[in-house]
Amino acid sequence: GQLNVLLAEAGVDYSIVEELEEINDDFGDTDVAMVIGANDTVNSAAEDDPNSEIAGMPVLRVWNSKQVIVLKRSLAAGYAGVENPVFLKDNTDMLLGDAKDTCEKLSAGIKAALGK
Repeated sequence: GQLNVLLAEAGVDYSIVEELEEINDDFGDTDVAMVIGANDTVNSAAEDDPNSEIAGMPVLRVWNSKQVIVLKRSLAAGYAGVENPVFLKDNTDMLLGDAKDTCEKLSAGIKAALGK
């Protein structure tokens, strides 16, 4: 619902968007998962902690990727108020700050490294 509205507003072509059920099995073969501004939707407590307030909620299993990079303003809990253990996993790096600014800097750095 809400995500589809945001994607439409951003002009994202739906043909490149995969549903949660379609993408979750791919994370084990994924080198890098970049999470921008998400918290509850990538929270492993939904699957790993039966006592969590979000237990059973469908989530993207980004933590199964070889490397996870999370861009957020802070380490604060998400809308559900649940801490996210993914942020503390050994394969996760946090880039705190304004996500748009950080993405632009990452893009420029990659282009510079590739000579483009």
